[in-house]
Amino acid sequence: MRDIAARTPVAVFGIVLGIAGLGGAWRAARTVWGLPTAIGEAIMAIAGVVWLALMILYGTKWWFTRETAAAECRHPIQSCFVAFVPMATMLIAVSARPYAEEAAFCLFLLGAGSSLMFAIYHAGQLSTGGRDPAAVTPALVLPVVGFCYVSAIGAGAFGNLGLGQILFGAGLLAWLPIEAAVRFRLYTAAEMPPPLRPTLGILLAPPAVGAVAFLSTSVGPPDRIGAFLIGYALLQVLLLIRLLPWIAKQPFAASWWAFGFGIDALAIAPLLFIQQGGTGPLVSLAPVLFVFANLAIGALAVGTLVLMAQGRFLPARPTTLITYPPGL
Repeated sequence: MRDIAARTPVAVFGIVLGIAGLGGAWRAARTVWGLPTAIGEAIMAIAGVVWLALMILYGTKWWFTRETAAAECRHPIQSCFVAFVPMATMLIAVSARPYAEEAAFCLFLLGAGSSLMFAIYHAGQLSTGGRDPAAVTPALVLPVVGFCYVSAIGAGAFGNLGLGQILFGAGLLAWLPIEAAVRFRLYTAAEMPPPLRPTLGILLAPPAVGAVAFLSTSVGPPDRIGAFLIGYALLQVLLLIRLLPWIAKQPFAASWWAFGFGIDALAIAPLLFIQQGGTGPLVSLAPVLFVFANLAIGALAVGTLVLMAQGRFLPARPTTLITYPPGL
């Protein structure tokens, strides 16, 4: 158990986001198209089991191999993925809300509070400067933008639309400069090494999850902002498809789950758009994107199970990490 925990990278919490997001898509599809309730709830239950197992592993990692876990929090790239832990917790809280609202709300507050603290801590590290351009990856959006958007979705689910709108606005404005910095690095710096290329899947998340956050916290007919964000997310999908052969030079690994939550959100957003009375091309695109999300998450799940059966899902030993200077 101790060895497995030490070798489990914190980025595997992206699996929870991918599964829970697919469950959310099925819940939305049930409302729009009347699909079976049991499928979405079963997927949510699987996400909850995976989250609990990973939380136990992550707690074990901190208890027995504290330096390895702490080094992840100081690593210029891997530290971004620590944000997956509270984000996954918030999504599990939202998924549990129909069954135990008070307990789910407490869990959501725990996830949102810890996500906020980590976001401020991580943004403080970035604000001191001196970052290697090679460490500028799409994962930079996870701590602050991820906190804002997922917290907005949760706030909307628990009925606090006003707070959700504030969080959405904060996330949108935080995303724009990070997007510019990442694009500048991709266009001008050295080619990304293969192990980092799957992180490009995160580029899909800010516009897609942002659209879900916006639509989850708005009332009345859908505003054009939601359509704008969905449009940019669709553009990202086309670009990622164009880059897929280049990205695929990195064989399948846990890092490929970076695509998961963004793909889910791209399926959810048009469904929320339709729920609010939206019309036009998104009505026709919604079934295509829903099927695409199911196929993509299914492929990621199958690939993960195959690697686990082969004993190749986790690295052979804890990764040697490069850290920020002491004291930051």
